[in-house]
Amino acid sequence: MPVQRLPALFVSHGSPMFAVEPGDTGPALQRWGSALRAEYPQLRGVVVMSPHWMSRGLEVMAALQPETWHDFGGFPRLLYSLQYPAPGAPLLAQQVAQLLQAAGQQPVLNPKRPMDHGAWVPLMHLFPQADVPVVQLSLPADADAAAVYALGQALRPLRDAGVLLVGSGSMTHNLRDFVTGQSGGRLDYVQPFSRWIEERITARDTAALLDWLEQAPQARRAHPTDDHFLPLFFALGAGGPGTTASYLSREVQYGMLAMDSFALQDVPAGEHAAAAPLQ
Repeated sequence: MPVQRLPALFVSHGSPMFAVEPGDTGPALQRWGSALRAEYPQLRGVVVMSPHWMSRGLEVMAALQPETWHDFGGFPRLLYSLQYPAPGAPLLAQQVAQLLQAAGQQPVLNPKRPMDHGAWVPLMHLFPQADVPVVQLSLPADADAAAVYALGQALRPLRDAGVLLVGSGSMTHNLRDFVTGQSGGRLDYVQPFSRWIEERITARDTAALLDWLEQAPQARRAHPTDDHFLPLFFALGAGGPGTTASYLSREVQYGMLAMDSFALQDVPAGEHAAAAPLQ
């Protein structure tokens, strides 16, 4: 009996406060994570890309027991007491590095890298027991959407080996709007941008998505910098053109942080992908 292929996943991790203010997205991720474990008992690890680990080259976390890094400031004291003691997976990290090398990359194993909040905050909701081994992949500082898509594509075979590939970023991420408190209502760029991305994903229009900065409405308002959007392309590359998106959340927090999260699942032969309803 062939091994069942795991989906790929994109999650918007929002503000660090998402750890203690889960809104609707946190419970949705927890339900999905629980269902995933029931459907895929072969789940043996997670490989996650977060924009909070940017590096000059490409690095792979290879810690046996990665520390929980509270890489933020100015938040309530409670956040700094949170721990996510998931084990690392050095052997999986080596497998990740080998696949990347085969794709022409030059990854470096980093045995000291802790988990930043872009990884552990969404994982707290997905797998609250903290018992699924985690490997984190850095986001190269010079990478564009096509380069990040290629990284996900290179690791796609891991989905057949019991590994969940996760891009953790944000569907919209304008820190100026967040800091200045422009959240008295949903800001006008959030929904047009988010739904354009969803439409292009549903249409499997990879070319338009890779050209998002030119084609998506108010793209630079939604993302003054690219970093929090690029992990979406890691998930898309890991999913590939034969997948369909099932949205877990379309919530908007603080009026400007779109928390869109979706799973990319392979479509069985003979079936046609359709726009998925909110689940």
